[in-house]
Amino acid sequence: MTSFGFGRDLVDSAEGAWVNMRDGTRVLDLSGGVGVLNHGHNHPRILAARQRFARDKRMEVHKAFFSPYLAALSHNVAQLLPADLSISYFPNSGAEANEGAVKMAYKYHGGKRNTILRADISFHGKTLGAGSLTGSSENNFRFPGLPGIVVYPFGDLDALRRAVAEARRPDGGCDVYAILVEPFSASTMRRWSEPALRQLRELCTAEEIILIFDEIYTGWGKTGNLFYFMRHDGLVPDILTYSKSLGGGKASISGYTAREPVFRRAYERLTDVILHSTTYYGFGEETATAIEAVNVVVEEDFPARAREIERILTSGLERVQKAFPDTIIRVAGVGSLHGVFLGGGPKLLDLAAKLVPGFAGDPQFRTKLITLSVIAHLYRHHRIMTYYSPNGENPLMVAPTLVIEEADLEHFLDALEATLAVGLRRLLTAFVREKAVSSW
Repeated sequence: MTSFGFGRDLVDSAEGAWVNMRDGTRVLDLSGGVGVLNHGHNHPRILAARQRFARDKRMEVHKAFFSPYLAALSHNVAQLLPADLSISYFPNSGAEANEGAVKMAYKYHGGKRNTILRADISFHGKTLGAGSLTGSSENNFRFPGLPGIVVYPFGDLDALRRAVAEARRPDGGCDVYAILVEPFSASTMRRWSEPALRQLRELCTAEEIILIFDEIYTGWGKTGNLFYFMRHDGLVPDILTYSKSLGGGKASISGYTAREPVFRRAYERLTDVILHSTTYYGFGEETATAIEAVNVVVEEDFPARAREIERILTSGLERVQKAFPDTIIRVAGVGSLHGVFLGGGPKLLDLAAKLVPGFAGDPQFRTKLITLSVIAHLYRHHRIMTYYSPNGENPLMVAPTLVIEEADLEHFLDALEATLAVGLRRLLTAFVREKAVSSW
């Protein structure tokens, strides 16, 4: 992100979709905090909830006392999720939520199964465990990780079936304890089809495999539903993980919610109750913040807002694509989460990829450089902040807060069109010159 000056410019304040800089300029934030800011910057109801908590000197972190905030948040989440997804645990980060879910799945089988399946393109976190379950080009160094990981092609049910069939114990029983799935991949704009997800559910039920849906990024209204999987009636994972906007843009909190039978078989015995815990379990202000964040999602109908944003961005991005068919290969997305896939450019870029240190042989160098040059121009000349996904095909990401105004979205679309009208050669030259000057 510092390639575009974001990491060097100082912020004075922020509200809604706008960031006020120390130099007096305003920046339209279309990054949505990379999933954290569904509520926008400093949502007034989120601020008020935290101020009430501090004013009344409520109990903060204490493991020895019952936390009504923790209980209330768990209850409210259970009311919103389908079927018997009702037992929740709230750590601090998405990676912790995914690790907790995997740990529960392993414990559910009493340690008798040793294989876990994850997709080739995926993002589940950067801790040792979650990082080993992440299939992203960001993972360019091999750290130690979980044993027994088998990789399957994203969305390929037949390949996944083969992986399950090949993972057999000597007695012929299934050795897979969990399958980790992103129903919608926020970093690549790819999605599982509904039939494939339903058949996956049937497979997991038949083989007693714990099905984990990771909606860390896509949850809390981002895709036009409370969670992406909920657009498919009757489809229920065994464990759901979520984070980011659960904290309303102010609290570091994540969660994972399990079907009651899964939790009870894994952890209900007194000897097992502290197999998974954290110093901050029972924390107050984070859970109080999350309660209000969830209230806002429901009462202000964030899924409907995301669907309206999708309507505007889909038509607008398609319009820009038609104007620049040689530069925009395709656009894709759902709700308030869209990717602009850029290409073209002079053939000289392919030679540069072989000469620039650290990028030799990178098949995405051309795409990265083009995308970065567009992002840099949007920021420097239009004061609009976007970002790009370093996974898959490296799209320029347009993922605004759900409180953004329609006029702000139209402003972005006009700015993107004006940026591309500059021409790729000039955009690339300006970006390279800027990087050269900043390096000195």
